[in-house]
Amino acid sequence: MTTVKTFSRRDVSEHNTNRSAWIVIGNKIYDVTKFLDEHPGGCEVLLEQAGGDGTEAFEDVGHSTDARAMKEEFYVGDIIEEEKTTYSYDKKTWKSGVVGDNKQRGEGSSLKDSIIWYSIVALIVALVYYLINH
Repeated sequence: MTTVKTFSRRDVSEHNTNRSAWIVIGNKIYDVTKFLDEHPGGCEVLLEQAGGDGTEAFEDVGHSTDARAMKEEFYVGDIIEEEKTTYSYDKKTWKSGVVGDNKQRGEGSSLKDSIIWYSIVALIVALVYYLINH
């Protein structure tokens, strides 16, 4: 029986260069250093996530079954139990059990969303008014 190695998020954060690039995906840690030059999206995509949690980015891209299986070749361990994150993709929302680890989708854009929503409603009202009166 093989014992799974565990690392803290701080440990992972030290591997954020092209010499050593670790990425967390679903509380599992992958050393993608040897894959940097082979990644179809380019090494920059992986280096942006290196040293951190790339779960959201990995899931948003919609990787193939082959890509999901291939990542297991680079598995090095798990995040320690007390730092594990709970992920949810229910109805395209992102929830993180670790506060401040990942920004939630749409966070900080509620004012922008409100302005867009009210602009659309105002446009519809103006269109209906125009059609009724002309």
